[in-house]
Amino acid sequence: MNEQPDLAPLVRELRKRLRLTQEKFAARLGVTFPTVNRWENGRTKPSPMAVEHLRDFVREMGKEGAELMREFFAGDKP
Repeated sequence: MNEQPDLAPLVRELRKRLRLTQEKFAARLGVTFPTVNRWENGRTKPSPMAVEHLRDFVREMGKEGAELMREFFAGDKP
């Protein structure tokens, strides 16, 4: 398995594009607010399951998420 890229910028940008607070974004992902905060600040990395949820959010954005898909999930289909 490839090493996970730094996802802090993705989490921050995705949350901003979805216009969600850290608390609401956490609720959509099924994690806690402190967890999202730690991801955004680069203190911890999302679990593999959380990465799949992030990937799903990016896919659901369609064309708007295409550049995020290329940057953070190279090799995946948008």
